[in-house]
Amino acid sequence: MQKNKSRRVEILEKSAILFHKKGYSATSMRDIAKAMNMESASLYNHIKSKQEILQAILLPLAHRYTKGIEEIVNSPLTSIQQLERIIADQVRITIENTDSVSLIPNEWVHLKNKSEKDKSEKDALKEFLQLRNFYEKEFKTVFKKCIKDGYLRKVNVDIAIFSILSTLRWLYSWYSKNRNINSLVLETELINNLIGGLKKT
Repeated sequence: MQKNKSRRVEILEKSAILFHKKGYSATSMRDIAKAMNMESASLYNHIKSKQEILQAILLPLAHRYTKGIEEIVNSPLTSIQQLERIIADQVRITIENTDSVSLIPNEWVHLKNKSEKDKSEKDALKEFLQLRNFYEKEFKTVFKKCIKDGYLRKVNVDIAIFSILSTLRWLYSWYSKNRNINSLVLETELINNLIGGLKKT
């Protein structure tokens, strides 16, 4: 059982790399089997479809984001400390799951909901979008509270959040070429760059 579980994890990791490099649509199950040094038939003993792989990569990642922001929002930290911690958490997730995170900006559109034929499937697309919307709503709430509490200047909230989240969403692209940077340095620099100019002096 443990061997099968480890093999499945390895399949997901290799698949994330291939999806990152080639894109989900351009990657075949045969490509994944080749990367695993397996016959295609053997691959299906561990995973039934490419869609299952994509779901197994993106949904736990989406839950990780929402769990992180939920814990931070419910902490006794001040609103500005919460915002900084949320940014730092996104940086850590990117560092720890660079290839998987790279699939979030574009490849999520390939997630599917359960079909009429197979009720055992999950509504993966619906679940992912619900988690993403929850995260963005919580982020916006914290950001607005920072303004209300006097930590940040009054700015266009939607534009500011778009700028911050876009940078964090595409951080994987920069980090994949600069993996030698210290994680704490990266967290500190991004926090300063993303919200430093918005703080009241």
